[in-house]
Amino acid sequence: MNENHVLIRTVGLTREYTMGVEVVRALRGVDLEIRRNEYVAIMGPSGSGKSTFMNLIGCLDTPTGGQYWLNGNEVSKMSDDELARIRNREIGFVFQTFNLLPRATSAHNVELPLIYAGVGTKERRDRAAAALESVGLGDRMLHKPSELSGGQRQRVAIARALVTEPSIILADEPTGNLDSQTSEEIMKVFADLNDRAGQTIVMVTHEHDIAAHAKRVVTLHDGVISSDRAQAA
Repeated sequence: MNENHVLIRTVGLTREYTMGVEVVRALRGVDLEIRRNEYVAIMGPSGSGKSTFMNLIGCLDTPTGGQYWLNGNEVSKMSDDELARIRNREIGFVFQTFNLLPRATSAHNVELPLIYAGVGTKERRDRAAAALESVGLGDRMLHKPSELSGGQRQRVAIARALVTEPSIILADEPTGNLDSQTSEEIMKVFADLNDRAGQTIVMVTHEHDIAAHAKRVVTLHDGVISSDRAQAA
């Protein structure tokens, strides 16, 4: 495999937690490569290690052992400050609970990462507008979350994740708070971003019908990969 096309690589990744006198081995040695432009679902039952794995590849946590490279950077050796910089530059997060500011417009919610990054007013407004257009919300830029449906709120969250032009979109149970019809609409947004824009997407889910939209499914069980298969999206 061409090294330039590997966006995520983990080698022998482990994560242990100490709870009282007990050591919980959440990840027991995960070897995985995800290429640029892939659309991957990470599945597994409760306690399988999928949330721990997501936190590690999202640079929200550090491994106990093993190595992790993201876009050519060995993240597993980085300090907290370096991790924060990589997280802000390389990763766009989409959460189950949307995490939008209730009093802010869609446009301002999407602009927030660019404000933190010190981007000038005109550029960030232009980029926020383009991101909202890309998820079909060009006509909802001045609406606040309370004026939007659940599906529209999640689209705003996806636009916010896209606005920094990240290497990867990391989606954690992105349809967990949505009904089945709205979930299908959000899955179409992700599919379009992957097919049309070539956006790399890693989605954590426990729902088989949601994972079915991805082009590859990696299943964790007891902290190790139990299956890794390609599928027709």
